[in-house]
Order: sequence, then C-alpha cells, then structure tokens
Amino acid sequence: MDGLLLFAHGARDPAWAGPFQAIAAALQTQRPDLPIALAYLELMAPDLATAAGALVAVGCTRIQIVPMFLGASGHVRRDVPPLVESLRAAHPGVLFVLHDAIGEQPSVIRAMAGATLDLISAVTLPANPLDPATPTVLPES
Repeated sequence: MDGLLLFAHGARDPAWAGPFQAIAAALQTQRPDLPIALAYLELMAPDLATAAGALVAVGCTRIQIVPMFLGASGHVRRDVPPLVESLRAAHPGVLFVLHDAIGEQPSVIRAMAGATLDLISAVTLPANPLDPATPTVLPES
C-alpha cells in the first residue's frame, strides 16, 4: 500500500502550518484511500521518523516523500537525504521515494506566477498619481 508524506520545514508560530494542513486536507479529500502524513524538519511535530512510522503502522510499503519547500535549499540537499536513509535503515521492507522540492515543479511555478499576476492585477493606482496615498485594491471578482 502507498503512503504520502508531506515534509515541511516547521516554525515557532503554529499558524505557519495552516497552508500545509490545508494541502494535506485537500489531498485527503481527493484521495481518501491514500494514507497521508505531514511532518516537519524542526520546531514542530511530528518529525519525519514519527510520521513515517505512523504510515508504516497502517501498512504502507511504499512511502512517497514530497518536500514542501520552494526550492532545493541546503535543508533539502543536505539534511533530508540522510533522514530518508535513516528511514530506510529503520524500515527495510518499505520503499521510500524522495521527490524533488515541490516549488521546483513546473505546475507549482506556473500556479505561483498566475497567483502573482492575480495579486498585481487587483491593484489600481490612485486617481491622482502624485497623491502619496496607498494604491487601492480592487475587490475580487
């Protein structure tokens, strides 16, 4: 059985995890048959080993790990591979597949570019360009 492990950085502010929890919830809605876990590199729980262990405990024999990072930072290049090797050593009967950082996927790049254009398209200049007032944000349509 397959499992999906979303792996994010972590932060001191618990609200930081909101978007990642929303992604996990959306995936679970789209794939209710797929066991999904969310793990963090630091500052938040669960860590990678705990989340992977939970997926193994429900019978996953192939776990795909998606780093929820915008790019292949030092963490993704330097810290994540040894953590995945530790998982492989701890669970020799499980195949762990480590994907590239989500932010490097062409579909994510296109989505972020589109979202950026949506944001800047919603801003209009003040009626008097010499007026130092802040730009007006148009309501979303």
